[in-house]
Amino acid sequence: MNKNFARRDFLRTASSIALAAPFSKTLLADVVAHPATAKPALQLNIRDFGALGDGTTKDTAAIQRTIDRCAVLGGGEVLVPAGNYLTGAIQLRSKVLLRLAADSVILGSDNMDDYPVTELRWEGKWIPGHTALLYAIDAEDLGIVGPGKIVGNNALGGRPTKDLPLRHPAVIEPIRCRRMRLEDFSTSYHLMWSIHPTECGDLTIRNLTIRSTGGNGDGIDVDSCKRVVIDKCDISTGDDCISLKSGRGEEGFTMAMPTEDVHISNCTFADAIFACIGIGSETSGGIRNVRITNCKFTGAKSHAIYIKSRPGRGPFLENFSADGLEASGLIGGFLRINMLSSGIQDQDPVPGTIGIPTARNLRFSNIKVTDCPVLVTATEIHPDKPLNGFIFENVTGTCAKGISLANMRNVVIRNIHVTGLTGPLLQTCNVHGIGLAGAVEIDAPKLPDAVPEPAVPYQLH
Repeated sequence: MNKNFARRDFLRTASSIALAAPFSKTLLADVVAHPATAKPALQLNIRDFGALGDGTTKDTAAIQRTIDRCAVLGGGEVLVPAGNYLTGAIQLRSKVLLRLAADSVILGSDNMDDYPVTELRWEGKWIPGHTALLYAIDAEDLGIVGPGKIVGNNALGGRPTKDLPLRHPAVIEPIRCRRMRLEDFSTSYHLMWSIHPTECGDLTIRNLTIRSTGGNGDGIDVDSCKRVVIDKCDISTGDDCISLKSGRGEEGFTMAMPTEDVHISNCTFADAIFACIGIGSETSGGIRNVRITNCKFTGAKSHAIYIKSRPGRGPFLENFSADGLEASGLIGGFLRINMLSSGIQDQDPVPGTIGIPTARNLRFSNIKVTDCPVLVTATEIHPDKPLNGFIFENVTGTCAKGISLANMRNVVIRNIHVTGLTGPLLQTCNVHGIGLAGAVEIDAPKLPDAVPEPAVPYQLH
């Protein structure tokens, strides 16, 4: 057996033992992030180091020197006073808190050469790309706090192409950072991600206003991170408001860095192209222990919550709880689970049965929907790995179509009180559990072709 496969089997087995109860204390406990020091001893003002803030002169060098100076003096606070500061990419440092005063605006340069090139995550793979407007690598005890604004340059948005293969800049991108806070400011950008933490831990994102409309751009993409709190944010985007990811194909599977222990609370979401909260489809490192509480979904082109993967991704989506949600303005529906066909296949997919993603312990409770087209579509699940543990309870409101499920075990459906249905409340195929009486039988989902073993075993390269 491939040693990576064996290691992943061990990790998944250990996880199953530790989380044997359907919804464990780990899932229900609050996620606690550890922010940077609240009261730094030193404060430096970027204007004292030459920043002009006139919106025309590039202040990159002055801002970077202030941050670097603060770091070498032991850390503290860098103040961005009122003004419009045009800048290229700025690297944040350990033990430095960047404070954006009222009426201060960080404006991204429109010159791609102002954003250095390094290895960055894009669609689940590490590729060369331009750093974000504000980025950090291997830093600790740092942050950005408001109430100012950060405005990415919309001319830089877009996707890599064959002729221009470098990934485009995000707005904020910490990589392998620990104990970071992002609080009380606003961002604006489109056609690319706004905030993209990658392989980070103990991250607090609170009271942000994020606007990424007018094109395909995510709000917050949490990528192979641990212990993340997202609270009291107002996010309106073209693509996903929040996306949880962990790498794609054999690269993500071999690196085995899950996104885990994420709490999303008290947020408002609106999306114009896809879903408000997307879980996947980059799931090859696994996603576990996710809580969504007391959030409002005011519009989505597809679904309020979309859980997605496909064979060739592997390995797991587990221990997911959503409670106290309100949803309206949905074009597709409230919830979709698609584990068969989401996203393009990776060039190095995870082969065989282990490449079929596992899903277990999903709970949705205390949901209110208004004029919802479809309550739940969850039929695209592989019969070789049925979803084990699905609770959908205490749902009220108005809905045109009900619940469709396939290939599930240990299902609980109860206290569903919606009006306006034009068909059956519940349709099932190969589903076992409680609350399924009266369900209408539907056809089994169409399965994709199996992913074969490669001629040469995969190695990181």
